[in-house]
Amino acid sequence: MVDSDFQHTLAKSSSLAGTSLHTGEKVTLTLKPAPANHGLKFRRIDLKDEPFIDAHVSKVQKVERATTLAEGSVKVHTVEHVISALTGMGVDNAVIEMDANEPPIGDGSSAPFVECIKQAGLEKQESLRNVYEIREPIHKEFPNGSILTIVPDKKFRVSCTHAGPNGRMTQYLSMDITPDTYENEIAAARTFVFYEDVKPLMEKGLIKGGSLENAVVIRDDTTLSKEPLRFENEFVRHKILDIIGDLALCGKRFMGHVIAVMPGHASNTEMAKLLSAHFAKQASMVKPVSIPTGKAVLDVNEVMQILPHRFPFLMVDRIVDFEGDNKCTGVKGVTINEPYFVGHFPGHPVMPGVLQVEGMAQVASILMLRKSENQGKIGYFMSADKVKFRKPVFPGDSLFIEAEIVKIRRNIGIATARCLVNGEVVSEADLKFSLFAP
Repeated sequence: MVDSDFQHTLAKSSSLAGTSLHTGEKVTLTLKPAPANHGLKFRRIDLKDEPFIDAHVSKVQKVERATTLAEGSVKVHTVEHVISALTGMGVDNAVIEMDANEPPIGDGSSAPFVECIKQAGLEKQESLRNVYEIREPIHKEFPNGSILTIVPDKKFRVSCTHAGPNGRMTQYLSMDITPDTYENEIAAARTFVFYEDVKPLMEKGLIKGGSLENAVVIRDDTTLSKEPLRFENEFVRHKILDIIGDLALCGKRFMGHVIAVMPGHASNTEMAKLLSAHFAKQASMVKPVSIPTGKAVLDVNEVMQILPHRFPFLMVDRIVDFEGDNKCTGVKGVTINEPYFVGHFPGHPVMPGVLQVEGMAQVASILMLRKSENQGKIGYFMSADKVKFRKPVFPGDSLFIEAEIVKIRRNIGIATARCLVNGEVVSEADLKFSLFAP
């Protein structure tokens, strides 16, 4: 079972060899572990300097019958099956080494890559996953009839309708995508081609390694392959396989319901571009800012350049002191105008303790964000331990919030913090949080 909150890589390297679908070349592919936040990267070890290519939509060069990535003159063809397998099985960080420009086609599905991943095993990493939550529908229609929509959902779900020429082999499937459902319901679905498309593809110099051993050929209303169909609706399952691989090129995992009608690599990668643009738009809401070192004061406008919080949830009005790299003090002026006093409590206004803890977390986040490598990120609360509330906080109090970072490992920080009024401790806690690039 993959812990979905944390990033994962491979426990060790694992290889498979075979023939490429379109080029027909012999190739050995090796999946290797990679550090946290590395992402998925291809590496052409058959070329001088063994160049890398990011598995990102910005590198997409061509999408005819497969997805091709390029970095300058270096190319990698038909990347969707291996990316789909890594993404579907919960691998966030890996190096995909190849001694040719296209992965082996295997049996036309992603099952060989799943087996390769299982042989390597998964290793949990300390960094949390940065999962983007779709908040509003993203929709695009294409001239060829393809329609892709992504709507909000607390899981990753794909609903797909596949329809061939003249409505042949129309199939529909909808399911949540998890490592378990991917391995058992999606991975084994093979690539397919309509008989009338075979000759044009061969004339274009494609499918040189294609055969009935690695593809299903649809002729009229019958199918030709070395073995019977693995699923009654194998074609739409393979379309979902491709969707998972192509959308992973957006650069982030996301929670959302993908609704696809007659999808293809072109429409899938265009949607990946839209997703990438949405991520960039969100990131632009939090801009890097130069935070002073040594003794310094930050006013509320500078605080808002660092933290994404706004009314009514910004719990820091000012930073009044930094002490070295690991300590600072913030101030929150508590007034009767705070919206929570309406109900907490009528006739006896008291600042909720949970908001004092939130103030401690915000001040501690500023300490983490002070480091140059963290600027522009957002702090996410992970846990609070040894929380104590010693005295109530009332309107008119000036809440001094002291925080000290006691441990940092990559993007995870552990801090001790306390709130004081008139020099007396009113609350304290040990906090754990993580920083993510939005």
